[in-house]
Amino acid sequence: MNEPAKSTLPPEEQRVLVHYDTRPPVLTRWQRTQVPVIGWAGWAVLRVVGPTLRFEVVGGERAGRVRDPRRPCILTFWHRSIFSGTWWFRNRGVVVMNSTNFDGQWTRRVIERMGYGTAQGSSTRGGLRGLADMARKLEAGFDAAFTIDGPRGPRYVAKPGPVLLARRTGRPIVPFHIALEHAKTLEKTWDLFQIPHLFTRAVLVFAPPIEVSQDADRDEVERKHAEMQSALERVRDLADAWFSLSEADRKRERAALES
Repeated sequence: MNEPAKSTLPPEEQRVLVHYDTRPPVLTRWQRTQVPVIGWAGWAVLRVVGPTLRFEVVGGERAGRVRDPRRPCILTFWHRSIFSGTWWFRNRGVVVMNSTNFDGQWTRRVIERMGYGTAQGSSTRGGLRGLADMARKLEAGFDAAFTIDGPRGPRYVAKPGPVLLARRTGRPIVPFHIALEHAKTLEKTWDLFQIPHLFTRAVLVFAPPIEVSQDADRDEVERKHAEMQSALERVRDLADAWFSLSEADRKRERAALES
């Protein structure tokens, strides 16, 4: 059997091409069978559980996500909040970065049924082409969103894509986190994925917007990336503690985020 032809390009050029490659991988017959089944099942669970969730929004006024949810921005959040985040932002035309691997293919079926647009790519393959697609959608007036530690981790470590996109488009980055009072945590998953219990309370905490100048140099990009990482950690910690705080503490935290 003949071996596949090897690329004659130098390694650095091969790495660049990988980030423009959005071709889906070849799936086994079993995987091709699973994609529509899992996609339908995921959508069905969202449609059953989602309407029962009771959301409270904190920090949304300053972030512009309550008064004018159509204001184009770049939303960033941790992968574990995908379920509740998908429900909250449904049917708003938000464009999300979607990987082309097996998980990405069935996930795409779920999120497109929930009213999202998709840009194909990830931090490991097709990312640059995906960012270019998201930039066009932002300029057309749509929000963009990143599960910022996806598609496979490490958990709670932010990727740089949103900062690069903000520099290109001039749109602000808005980190947020959703915590659930009662949920099933999938302990064996890398992201500790959470599925809400029926009728549970949820809190959505927005961080203040992060602006990135369109002429930002490497140092500014790195500072803004660190600022985004820090903001994501702050809203995660606050949201996760929310249901154990006293009413006075919640009022104080809310005032701080809205001021």
